[in-house]
Amino acid sequence: MEATLERLLYASRWLLAPIYLGLSLALLALGIKFFQEALHVLPLVLEMKEADLVLITLSLVDIALVGGLIVMVMLSGYENFVSAIDIKEGGEKLDWLGKLDAGSLKQKVAASIVAISSIHLLKAFMNATQIENDKLMWYVIIHMTFVLSALGMAFVDRLNRH
Repeated sequence: MEATLERLLYASRWLLAPIYLGLSLALLALGIKFFQEALHVLPLVLEMKEADLVLITLSLVDIALVGGLIVMVMLSGYENFVSAIDIKEGGEKLDWLGKLDAGSLKQKVAASIVAISSIHLLKAFMNATQIENDKLMWYVIIHMTFVLSALGMAFVDRLNRH
């Protein structure tokens, strides 16, 4: 009875596979939004102010960072919690594939969130004249919370490794 229960529990990890596959749909949606934004700005690029172009470019960078985060979570999460991904060495195999454990994945996710938050904060400061001071203050507080959380997770992970 116990062995059957343990096999069933172990096999239930496959319930995560559709979730990781669903992340690829989120990646597709992000790609569509990226190109929609890029195609929208191209005809207007000669008439735009530099600051507006920088803001749009930051939005595109933001989408790219979120896309990279999705790929990282999707692939390393699948490999850590469901099954190894069998791709021959060389060719298209990503260097980091198989090297991110759950702890380092959390650190990479936290660092990505800090980077994404930094872009949002920079966009807010570029529009600072149109944003209330108390809102800007809250943006900074939230960003610093992300930074401190990432540092805290890195510190705890380092303690756990020793």
